[in-house]
Amino acid sequence: MDLSELASKLGLSEPKQIIRKAAELRRMSDLQFDSSNAGIGEICKAVICLEIAANMKQALFDRQTAIRLSGMSEKAYIRSFNVMQNGIGIKNTLDIRELGIQFGCVRLIPLVQKGLKLYRERFTASLPPTRRASADFSRPVFTATGFYLCAKKHKLKVDKSKLIELSGSSEDEFSSVSTSMKDLCFDVFGVEKEKKDPKTVKGNRDLLDAIPEKRQDEDGGYSSDEGKDV
Repeated sequence: MDLSELASKLGLSEPKQIIRKAAELRRMSDLQFDSSNAGIGEICKAVICLEIAANMKQALFDRQTAIRLSGMSEKAYIRSFNVMQNGIGIKNTLDIRELGIQFGCVRLIPLVQKGLKLYRERFTASLPPTRRASADFSRPVFTATGFYLCAKKHKLKVDKSKLIELSGSSEDEFSSVSTSMKDLCFDVFGVEKEKKDPKTVKGNRDLLDAIPEKRQDEDGGYSSDEGKDV
């Protein structure tokens, strides 16, 4: 199944531009990244290239259809997507201002920025000193989750599924980050009546390990093993 046929099944807008970009990404993958060693088949690789290209062109992309076409489970697809994106040097970003405009919640922008800053500080403080320097909060799932929780706290409706799709994460990953944010920063992200003491929250040190592609090895690197639940 070639890129054109896959793009047609995915119902992509502006398919010609996306197909050209996906073809370029696939060539880069063939040169820079051995997808077979990562267990990524040719059809799955083509689908992932189309998703990366669609994201770069800011086009809508049906991830659920993509997962079905890839023949993989959601968790396996997310892991393969992250591995391949890192392998060809493409960094996925998510801007708080763009989310505010896209979802019509511009007034949330400073609240999300403040909340994420507070979360980084409290989360880092909960880590052993040896791991603080390697803590990485650059993944879009943190931005998307913080935005969603702020919207929920201020009783603004946003599409959670769309945020998960934009961040390139999964429901489980999004839920793990959400739990950690509410535990550590209830004053910013929480909506429940009872507040938990951050000092009593367990598992914060392992949250980064629970996120696909961010499980840290003893030497400070990352492996693609599936993380444990938080």
